[in-house]
Amino acid sequence: MSTESLNRTSELETPSQFVEAPKRVNVDVLKQRLLEEKKKEKVKRTIILSSVIVSLGALTMLTY
Repeated sequence: MSTESLNRTSELETPSQFVEAPKRVNVDVLKQRLLEEKKKEKVKRTIILSSVIVSLGALTMLTY
C-alpha cells in the first residue's frame, strides 16, 4: 500500500469532521411523534377496511 492511500483514509476518519449530536432528548417530543404515527396508521387501516367492505357490498349488489 502506498502512503498516499493511508493518508487519504486517515483524513476521512478524523473525528473533528463529525458533527456532535445533542446529548439530551426531549421524551415528550418522541411520545408525540409516536402518537402521530399510530394515528396515521389507524387512519390508513380504517380507510383500507372501509374500502374493502364497500367493494364487497358493491359486488354483492351487482350479483343480485
